[in-house]
Amino acid sequence: MHEQASAYGLWLLVAVNSALFIFFAFSFAPPKSSRDWRSLGAFSAFILALFTEMYGYPLTIYFLSGWLTSRFPQVDWLAHDSGHLLEMLFGWKANPHFGPFHIVSNVLIIAGFWIVASAWRRLHAAQQTGKLATSGAYARVRHPQYVGFVLVMTGFLLQWPTILTLLMYPVLVYMYVRLARREEADTRRAFGAEYERYAATVPAFFPRLGSPAASHRSNRGTP
Repeated sequence: MHEQASAYGLWLLVAVNSALFIFFAFSFAPPKSSRDWRSLGAFSAFILALFTEMYGYPLTIYFLSGWLTSRFPQVDWLAHDSGHLLEMLFGWKANPHFGPFHIVSNVLIIAGFWIVASAWRRLHAAQQTGKLATSGAYARVRHPQYVGFVLVMTGFLLQWPTILTLLMYPVLVYMYVRLARREEADTRRAFGAEYERYAATVPAFFPRLGSPAASHRSNRGTP
């Protein structure tokens, strides 16, 4: 019972981890309008819900406890490692931190953070000179920061799925798409034809295969 009780109720870890990830989001996507603040608030709620169940109170485990214990009676569902539900449900016998879902999760989270950070540097440099950001990650997609945040959230869902974060995920994706469309309207007004040419060759969210230069030539009909 002592091990089960100590697996959760770690509210200091909830606070520290939540603060770190929310600060990261704030630093690399600072809100500029009320809709930006709503987007940051929704992402913050996602992160808080995630770490609350990871270290504080396992609401999803308790909610599904009847089905879980009847289907997998050999698993101690109050042990912390059991919160890695996908590894448990698919019968991963070893340490869940080395399971396939957890490995893919780590790749997505690291990639998402890297995309957000690198895109912010490019955007900041372009804004300092009054130019349109079209290099680096912006040569692949028009909204790399939002793509990065979605990758981070997807990674966390694979690593530690919960009912609340599963419900919040599509809402956040929808908010990011709406925010991106509104930002595009503002950028079109600021850069006009230059942005139209950029938008015609660079996709919004899903990068094309091949190099950016090859995609650019393909869209312009150049062999």
